[in-house]
Amino acid sequence: MTTTKPVILFICQHNAGRSQLGAALLEHFAGDRFTATSAGLAPSDAVNPAVAATVAELGLDITDRVPRAVTAADLDQADVVVLMKPGLTLPATPRGEVLAWSFPNPEAWDVQAVRPLREAVAEQIRTELLTR
Repeated sequence: MTTTKPVILFICQHNAGRSQLGAALLEHFAGDRFTATSAGLAPSDAVNPAVAATVAELGLDITDRVPRAVTAADLDQADVVVLMKPGLTLPATPRGEVLAWSFPNPEAWDVQAVRPLREAVAEQIRTELLTR
């Protein structure tokens, strides 16, 4: 019998910082228990270098990831949609459960400033997603 892994979709404004961070950390902590994806409402050109550097400290490389726009198909396929900022206006109604987390945008932050954000997102993942 084949079962599919739950799809967790992380969404933020630019898909360059918070949502990339969430997806990378979930992959790191959960292994193959979930399919982690990320998207944004107005994608940036590249992943935030400070965010990439903080996950590199954990042995993860996200420098090849490309920010992308969230689609109605993404929202239909996701079992859980994690809004990294409350109040985001999505292009369609999500099929799955919606979690609204509140994390600041690290757009202009350096690595030292991003580390506490990384730890806060990691804790939220451990308490709200890994316990499923």
